[in-house]
Amino acid sequence: MTTHTVVVGAGPTGLVTAMLLAAEGHRVTVIDRDGAMPGDEPSDIWVKWKRPSVNQFSLTHCLMPGGLHLLRHEIPGTVNRLMELGARTHNMIGGAWGVGSTGGEQPGDDRFETVAARRPVLEAALLAVALEHTGITVRRGVRVTGLLTGDGGMAGRPHVTGVLTEDGESLAADLVVDASGRNSPVTALLTDLGVAPRTERADIGFRYYSRHFRSTDGTLPRQAPWPLYHHDSLSVITAPGDNNTWSVTLVTSGRDQELRALSNSDVWQRTAALYPDIAHWSTDGEPITGVLAMAGTESRHRQFVIDELPVATGLVAIGDAWATTNPQFGLGMTLGFAHAVLLRDVLRVTGTSDPVEFALRFDALTEGQLSPTWYDIIAWDRHRFAEIDAEMRGGTYHTDDAGWNLRVALDSARWKDPAVLRGMAEVACVLAGPEEALVKPGLIGRIAELGAEAPRYSDPGPSRRELLTVVGDA
Repeated sequence: MTTHTVVVGAGPTGLVTAMLLAAEGHRVTVIDRDGAMPGDEPSDIWVKWKRPSVNQFSLTHCLMPGGLHLLRHEIPGTVNRLMELGARTHNMIGGAWGVGSTGGEQPGDDRFETVAARRPVLEAALLAVALEHTGITVRRGVRVTGLLTGDGGMAGRPHVTGVLTEDGESLAADLVVDASGRNSPVTALLTDLGVAPRTERADIGFRYYSRHFRSTDGTLPRQAPWPLYHHDSLSVITAPGDNNTWSVTLVTSGRDQELRALSNSDVWQRTAALYPDIAHWSTDGEPITGVLAMAGTESRHRQFVIDELPVATGLVAIGDAWATTNPQFGLGMTLGFAHAVLLRDVLRVTGTSDPVEFALRFDALTEGQLSPTWYDIIAWDRHRFAEIDAEMRGGTYHTDDAGWNLRVALDSARWKDPAVLRGMAEVACVLAGPEEALVKPGLIGRIAELGAEAPRYSDPGPSRRELLTVVGDA
């Protein structure tokens, strides 16, 4: 029997969900609160397309190789469309070949390839393919203001049977999928029904200061050995984009008031020049934006099954609507795609006829397969905030936590052993979990050995005192 699924949110996760379910024979309606559509040309997409409900729409984004592999396998037309819009292939570890003792390119390094594209261009490609897909209706400019309920669930818990829109329209559904991102309204709508997921969140978030650049002669900056560097009080991200563009992002603690001047373009440029491995990324092209600042990125995790009972049936949350991670690791989009595949696979087994069984099975697999990554990131966040807090006081951070100390050791050991580099890259690129990638014979011991005597920040960059001097002078 054909079922009707309403997907709330037409971002990348919502669109991939719609295409996966439509391919299974589901009738899918995707609704999104933002009404604008992208143009046909990449320049129109980047300059003219606005998504007010998506804070990070114009900031640095990266589709990890794990996400690309999923798209190639499940929805290959989206990759073709991306390339037509100017995306380009990019090997995440290509800049590390020949650095230190890592050696050159090895057989199998093509697994670290992805396609480089800015978020609006990537989303436009997904939307174009979804609009051509049989069984999918996309409606933009539609705001959900309520959840419809009815019989069919379990006693004492609401059973969601559709959504109510701002203009009073009722959209009935066999299943409602919340893919509306970190700003999802659904928790508030569940609260209106007398229930709510259990929410766990970090008490602080990072602040992001990004600039986008374009090549003036068709050449791109020399690739940095690694896309993410951590330094005293500040982290740096470099990401290639589509159509000869790229971006650089400076990341600070949300508590660091002294570095808020990075929102000024002159301060930002002088600061980026302090980091030798990426300084050329801020000078090799022409800037096409000022400094784009973003805060409010606290990691958050919502549990929709509490004490082995679903909060509600007939509704699931996926991607950032379920759990958000620190954006500097670039995992959100790829994890959202993996969550969409998991949803498709659970529906294959259970369907929607028994909404309680479906809710429990989906939650169990979500918590078993995806939650460990969230808990790993939130643990890293807490240590990193504590480290920056110590640096703001002029001190040095120390902890006995083995997981944090292993990550610190990895930061320096990656340049000293080709196996360490690739094990770290497999985890970072969402190609394997830490248990699979790092627990190889002797690898953990090798990381500990190589990182034992290394300074906390082994890559060149300023101390906090030097950083504040430049920020103050600028």
